[in-house]
Amino acid sequence: MSTHAQTIDVQALGKVAVLMGGSSSEREVSLMSGGGVLQALRSQGVDAHAFDPAERDLGDLKKEGFARCFIALHGRHGEDGTVQGALELLRIPYTGPGVMASSMAMDKVMTKRIWRFEGLPTPDWRMVANGEQTRAAFAALGAPMIVKPARDGSSMGLTKVTDADQCEAAYALAAKYDEEVLCEQFIAGDETTCAVLGEGRGAQALPVIRIVAPDGNYDYQNKYFTDVTQYHCPSGLPAEEEAEIQRIVEQAFRTLGCRGWSRADIMIRASDRKPFLLEINTSPGMTGHSLVPMAARAKGISYEALCLRILAMASLDGDVHAIEGSA
Repeated sequence: MSTHAQTIDVQALGKVAVLMGGSSSEREVSLMSGGGVLQALRSQGVDAHAFDPAERDLGDLKKEGFARCFIALHGRHGEDGTVQGALELLRIPYTGPGVMASSMAMDKVMTKRIWRFEGLPTPDWRMVANGEQTRAAFAALGAPMIVKPARDGSSMGLTKVTDADQCEAAYALAAKYDEEVLCEQFIAGDETTCAVLGEGRGAQALPVIRIVAPDGNYDYQNKYFTDVTQYHCPSGLPAEEEAEIQRIVEQAFRTLGCRGWSRADIMIRASDRKPFLLEINTSPGMTGHSLVPMAARAKGISYEALCLRILAMASLDGDVHAIEGSA
């Protein structure tokens, strides 16, 4: 067992359900994440079991004596506050942010509104309801423009629009995943991501990862199923840029009331090196291609120790159930 894991009393964690699968468009990725987490926790001596909410009633968690849940669900009904709310009612502590933080972070537009109000940098945007409004947004925001569902992840339904004639098709694709569609100003420059572990003032950013995708196309396929995307950790960015990204990500995490762990995506504008927050993921991937484990490794935390640390921070809203040594 790693030195990071030795401070956590595994027996005190009790019987653990790893929630995976689910009914969202990201089910496939969730099963990969959950499988990795399950194996890691078991290797550390945790009494962990797979649990798929799409196939079983959440009430079974209470009936079967589960003491806490590791949420490895992605997308709708997994990281949007709904499962979190059910676990609150069952009084079973769970990993990651609570009900309201999860719900807000899942809604990219609400997240951007809060960040903008708090003075955090995020690209300009427009909400659209049809192809015509998407064209109007393109005229206002300029080319290129990102069109994506307001409440989906893993780059599902996302289009980078470079010509007004693409607007109708881009809107139609995004609308397949969500009735609310977001048009966002494209920031040309370095693509980065930064994870946060902890809670409140104790929350700390992990090392920044710089992402270099083929033709800048960091889509669903490149995220999970290819090896052509390059991930640089250490990022190779100047120290002051890395520190500024970590600072605003920690602030973004706290502003939304997140706890446990999350991962934010940031673009650094090439023209002036200014960072812009794109979105925050409150149930990040834990697959072999995932980025939080990569950042943790750069800080000397193994995948197994990371899973154990996240699990030990499981709690309920307004209630601390974290195991000593997890922070």
